[in-house]
Amino acid sequence: MARSHLTLAALATSAVAGLDVAAAQPFTSNRHGDFDTALLTARDGSHYLVRVPNSDAAEAAQTAELSALTALSSGARTRLPFALTSFVGQTMLRSRDGRAARRATVYEFVYGRRVRLERLFPGVLPESIGGAIAAIHTLPTSFVIDAGLPVVTAIDSLRSVVGVMDRAAATSLVPAPLLSRWESATDDTALWQYQPSVIHGAMNADALLQSEDRVVGVLGWSDLRVGDPARDLSWILSAPSPDTVDQVLDAYAEARPGSDVNELRRRAMLYAELELAKWLLFGFDTKDSGVVDDAVAMLDVLVQSVQGHTAGALAHETGPILDVDEVERMLDQRPQVALDQRSRNSLSE
Repeated sequence: MARSHLTLAALATSAVAGLDVAAAQPFTSNRHGDFDTALLTARDGSHYLVRVPNSDAAEAAQTAELSALTALSSGARTRLPFALTSFVGQTMLRSRDGRAARRATVYEFVYGRRVRLERLFPGVLPESIGGAIAAIHTLPTSFVIDAGLPVVTAIDSLRSVVGVMDRAAATSLVPAPLLSRWESATDDTALWQYQPSVIHGAMNADALLQSEDRVVGVLGWSDLRVGDPARDLSWILSAPSPDTVDQVLDAYAEARPGSDVNELRRRAMLYAELELAKWLLFGFDTKDSGVVDDAVAMLDVLVQSVQGHTAGALAHETGPILDVDEVERMLDQRPQVALDQRSRNSLSE
């Protein structure tokens, strides 16, 4: 049963010495019940969020996020053109049924409203998004490495992609044109000769907060790491207007000179397509025939989309051809596979 906002407020006062809560209200989330969350207003007018995870996966994500927020020192934060939350305090909850204890964690509230991808059209906001993502990618990798956060090399990324492809191929349920398309991308050595950077790791529209036409906050840092910058750009390919995509990528390139946007786009496209393969594998791993049938149907839609274009490969010589909006739409209609697979870990949902 979900904890009430009053219970969460009481936990927050236990977690943070001297916190004088004047008001509390439920804070709804699209994270499928992974957290109980309340928005608190302190007597001095400041705002906080208090969260309690409801699963082991949510607990692990919260722990990872705390590590990332600690690593993001004041020096790193001054390089970013937006706000991000800070950890304020926590308290342990005793479990009534013998399960592992959970932590109620209090964070500073980050102001702004969610970016809505379906409403993202050409203008100032896409340029601000491109600049915000580039700012993350230009942070020095040393602070991530020193904090012991994950470091994923280009070879690691390639091996991970090949691993997903091989496992999906072993099911004999992936259409041959898709396997050929993915193999052409993994065989293209130029595509994997990139320099890893600091990445958010779970970037999507839900992680971005805006005020007017500017990005003012970025949330959900549990997947902070050194890795492929294309992963942070994959979601934008499903914007409703191609001009919006171009604006984001142009602003990104301007803020991060020397980056090869075309190759970033190709890898981002590949990652988006492989989400369907991961959904298929999830069905196999959990022995859920309904999920397997669902994934097969989505892969059939994808192969029809691929075959409907004149340029059918993700090779170095070609541009993106997949309708990523269709892929994202299909995936968003499915339940969350796991916190570390579908990136929905932001603090202010």
